[in-house]
Amino acid sequence: MPLPKLTLILGGAASGKSAFAESLVLQRAKDNPVYIATAQVFDKEMAEKVAKHRDMRGTGWHTIEVPLDLTTALATVRSGQPTLIDCATLWLTNVILGEHDVDAHTDALVQALAACKGPVTIVSNEVGQGIVPDNALSRKFRNAQGRLNQRLAAEADLVVAVMAGLPLALKGTLP
Repeated sequence: MPLPKLTLILGGAASGKSAFAESLVLQRAKDNPVYIATAQVFDKEMAEKVAKHRDMRGTGWHTIEVPLDLTTALATVRSGQPTLIDCATLWLTNVILGEHDVDAHTDALVQALAACKGPVTIVSNEVGQGIVPDNALSRKFRNAQGRLNQRLAAEADLVVAVMAGLPLALKGTLP
């Protein structure tokens, strides 16, 4: 069964969403899939997390590290080449902290996903199930993440929530 045009994988921190997304893409990849990494390394903890993700996914991926310009990265995908973006949450963080226009960047991302020549799987955090953050920046981020996830889910053919490493299809059918 081929990958849908757009798949959204949602979950909380350390829920297993990245591992699930990687296995989903690799199971259906006929050639080297593209891995678009959006993380920026500013401290030792993030460096360790990025190294862990690199080790976890192993070889066989064409990796593009791009913290902000997903539209250019998606334009390089060959016809039929599966792509994994990990993750929309870090990308949105980069947009907000860079004081870019969130709506304009989101519109451009949605357009680039629709124009991409291969199927795209995008990982994103579900951040709206906790308490209301106590500061304005955190509330702005939580609300923007919720809107981004809704926008991506509306466009996606398959939406999967991952909790404790277990996938649950919210939209579409799990392969």
